[in-house]
Amino acid sequence: MGTVAEDSAGISPKDGRGGDQDLDAGALFVLKSRGSWLHCGYHLTTAIVAPALLSLPFAFTLLGWSGGVICLTAAGLVTFYSYNLLSIVLEHFAQLGNRHLRFRDMAHDILGPGWGKYFVGPLQLGICYGAVIACILLGGQSLKYIYLVTTPNGSMELYHFIIMFGGVTLIMAQMPSFHSLRHINLVSLFLCLAYCACTTAGSISIGHSNDKPERDYSITGAGLNRGFGVFSAISIIATTYGNGIIPEIQATIAPPVTGKMFKGLVVCYSVVVTTFFSVGISGYWAFGNKSQGSILSNFMVNGLPLLPKWFLLITYLFTLVQVSAVVLVYLQPTNVMIERRFADPKKPEFSVRNVVPRLVFRSLSVIAATTLAAMFPFFGDIMALFGAFGCIPLDFILPMVFYNVTFKPSKRSFIFWVNAVIAVVSTVLAAVGAVASVRQIILDAKTYRLFANM
Repeated sequence: MGTVAEDSAGISPKDGRGGDQDLDAGALFVLKSRGSWLHCGYHLTTAIVAPALLSLPFAFTLLGWSGGVICLTAAGLVTFYSYNLLSIVLEHFAQLGNRHLRFRDMAHDILGPGWGKYFVGPLQLGICYGAVIACILLGGQSLKYIYLVTTPNGSMELYHFIIMFGGVTLIMAQMPSFHSLRHINLVSLFLCLAYCACTTAGSISIGHSNDKPERDYSITGAGLNRGFGVFSAISIIATTYGNGIIPEIQATIAPPVTGKMFKGLVVCYSVVVTTFFSVGISGYWAFGNKSQGSILSNFMVNGLPLLPKWFLLITYLFTLVQVSAVVLVYLQPTNVMIERRFADPKKPEFSVRNVVPRLVFRSLSVIAATTLAAMFPFFGDIMALFGAFGCIPLDFILPMVFYNVTFKPSKRSFIFWVNAVIAVVSTVLAAVGAVASVRQIILDAKTYRLFANM
């Protein structure tokens, strides 16, 4: 007879919430509560400080100097506040003996079963799987950049590199639990500091060179285009700060959890401030409103590098390796769903009964993501829409709602109105940002082609 498996804290997760639900292999095997606050900091940093931050100079082109710095600062303050509120709510339920391990579990208990099952759960899964596709695409693009630096006239196309990166991801995706990524995510933390330092140094070097590009800091677009551009830029910045897996990250912390998430956030945001502002400001300073979707694209003009080849290779290599860690973090909600559906929690984690379906279905999820990344290399436009629909609700709206519903602060209190204002403003930004993203997709649709060599 099989025995009921337990995590390291002696807890038998039941549907991620406690109570009398059926044993949940997703919470039991993937969301093991064994980590420290430092491990939490590593996970948070990898989830937030990703190569998407290389698009921040482009967001500045739509906002200008003042608008760009203000939006970058405001989004940082709001997300830190929001993630801390979410951790406070999680700690509150943990102290009541009802620890939540997933976003959907929080929504289930705070807002009602329908919210968790039909809104928050699918929304989070879609956003995280979309991030997986985007990371595989970015990994393929980084490989292609390295190839073009070393072989300028090479004939290999983007989808070849996406398949290569997908193959590596398929192997790494077999890491058994979120906690098992802690050492990988520590390396990721140093790598993001490294490629951001290289990017900042490269921008400053080009900006001071004799053949520096002409700089124009006027905001791009006019009239309606400029208005939509502002909301697109806000969506880009919000998505860059986005996370969407705070409960799953906090689930990796060994009990007692009180205060540990805040320490992890401090570690994370010390890296966030260092990297986001240095890359955003230096890139916009060097290239002005000619900053491209990824500032690294500005480092080459007509196939010719503006910096030494060895420097570009190192920068692209740091980016490539770090994005391979990011993709593993955002695979975790998919892995939780796979284990929940196909694993048997009454059998050992590494029994044949559990290893075979884990290997098969995790591999299929990576193969599907790799195929989509190769087919839709313009997926960045789609992710902007996902960011407006998903990142803003999960990271800017729901934490405020969860806190107010859970603790019921007085409607005359300062915190109630701060949370209410942030939630309402974020809702408006999400709606307009979604419209702006759809409009951009329509405008760019004429350039879309399956398996395009972009």
